[in-house]
Formats: sequence, C-alpha cells, structure tokens
Amino acid sequence: MVLDVNLPGESGLEIARRLRQAGNDIPILMLTALDGIRDRVAGLDQGADDYLTKPFDLDELLARMRALLRRRQGRGETVLRRGDVELDPAAMVVRRGGQQLHMPAKEFHLLRLLMERSGRYVTKADIEYALYDLNASVESNTIEVAIYNLRKKLGSDFIQSIRGVGYMIERSA
Repeated sequence: MVLDVNLPGESGLEIARRLRQAGNDIPILMLTALDGIRDRVAGLDQGADDYLTKPFDLDELLARMRALLRRRQGRGETVLRRGDVELDPAAMVVRRGGQQLHMPAKEFHLLRLLMERSGRYVTKADIEYALYDLNASVESNTIEVAIYNLRKKLGSDFIQSIRGVGYMIERSA
C-alpha cells in the first residue's frame, strides 16, 4: 500500500496506525512531501515499512515497492529466474545457461518487466508506459523489434505473444 500523509479526510498516518492495530501486515510505503526527521519517524512509528519523500524518482519508488514485497515474501534475493534465464537487476546482468548475454538497456528493462510479470500478459501500452518517457515518440515497431531481439538471444519460445493482447513469459518457463 502506498499512502500519503496528507490525504483528504483522514491522515495516512492514522490509516497506517489503524491497519496495524487491526493486525493487518500489508506492506506500507509512506509517500509524502513531509521530509523532516520527526515526520519520517512518526510515519515509521505509526506502521509504515518505508518512507519516501516527494519529489521522488519513479524507479526508486518501484524499487522500494519491490523490496517491500520481497521482504513480505521472506526472500531477499533479487535475481529473477525463468528456466535457464536469470536476470540480476542490481548488476544489470542477464545469463542464459550460465553465459552472460550482451543486452542493451531497453531490452534489459523490457525483459525485466516481462519476467517480473511472468504468467500475465503485458500489453504494448504497458511496455511503452514503463520504458519510455511520456513525451517520447515511440516508433510503431520499436517494441516488436526489441521482442524479436530478445527471442534471438533467449529462444523463440521464451516470450509468447497474442496479437492484440501482449507478451508474456510463462511462470514455469
């Protein structure tokens, strides 16, 4: 759960406190413009698991959310594995069968997105939103070219597609 301290009607701090009192252990990330030490301490003391101040970088927010989910699942490991492919987001390294693959940044981030959402289709619009600046002009076949390049490196069956729906990596791949 992402909560802002200054919500209309009720404080995010109060919501976090009530959730914790009720025994709810959902991961809570407090996101707010209040950046003083006392504000951060209050947020953490009221039940937030992490605290991020505005303005923030979207990549940092997503990384903190992933870290909260890993801790909730009881795993600190960040390497994603599907079949003989492993992706290490921290080192920005992809290996297939133990061999490191050369991968440009956009391909790496696309593969990471697909592996993080394995078992679910990711639409072209979701990919564009996740990988490109909102003001960027994305050519009509840019994503298809990146998928083609990934398939050459990882095997033609590693990434599945359904025309008009999106792309997916099987959970059991």
